[in-house]
Amino acid sequence: MTIESQQDIDGILKAGRVVAHVRDTMLDAVEPGMTTAELDALGADLLDSFGAKSAPRVTYNFPGATCISVNEEAAHGIPGARVIKAGDIVNIDVSAELEGYFADTGGTMVVPPVSSIKTRLCHATQLALKNALSQARAGAPINQIGRAIQRTAKSHGFKTIRNLGGHGIGRSLHEEPEGIVSYFDRHDTRRLREGQVIAIEPFLSTRSTHVSEAADGWTLVGHPANLSAQYEHTLIVTKGAPIVATLSQACA
Repeated sequence: MTIESQQDIDGILKAGRVVAHVRDTMLDAVEPGMTTAELDALGADLLDSFGAKSAPRVTYNFPGATCISVNEEAAHGIPGARVIKAGDIVNIDVSAELEGYFADTGGTMVVPPVSSIKTRLCHATQLALKNALSQARAGAPINQIGRAIQRTAKSHGFKTIRNLGGHGIGRSLHEEPEGIVSYFDRHDTRRLREGQVIAIEPFLSTRSTHVSEAADGWTLVGHPANLSAQYEHTLIVTKGAPIVATLSQACA
């Protein structure tokens, strides 16, 4: 999607505030002993309260309102009977449609007690997103986003998952440009355009560079001992710093 009016800006920002609020509330609610289904139910109720619809549910008939991935699961984890335990690393990905506009966001947290490697992994992934956002300007090569993520991962001793990445968004969940990857692809000659709406989502990991689909047909997993983290923002590309729609903030 490319922004064409103030209404478009307002619509993206409104949807972004909702998914950011749901993301933050769910992350704050994580505790040992709860199931991922219970956590998802909280997200579903919050989306309903704002009149928003779960984007993966309406777009792909995903069996949950949100994606919740734990430990070896990198993305698209189905909420269910899995019990969250102390020390787990939990990723929550929230995307929704509100009044015709879509926004997508994600975050990762470690259930106490934390370990050094999990703390460093989350910190490095947050920094990778920050560095990637600094590359998101009109006219800039898309592959510089991946370069920033890859450099950040390497400098902190982590890998990037190469077959997961960000995407265009706005009027639907996944739009062009697809494949905004977490590594530098020298063959990618695309450039960002002013007004484009995109989602940037670095995936950093401890050992896997690729993930594959689990038997459930949805969850993406790497090596059984792999740990990964993901943070994601929806943003509007400008000539300067991007307008980030999914920052943590009170939801009005």
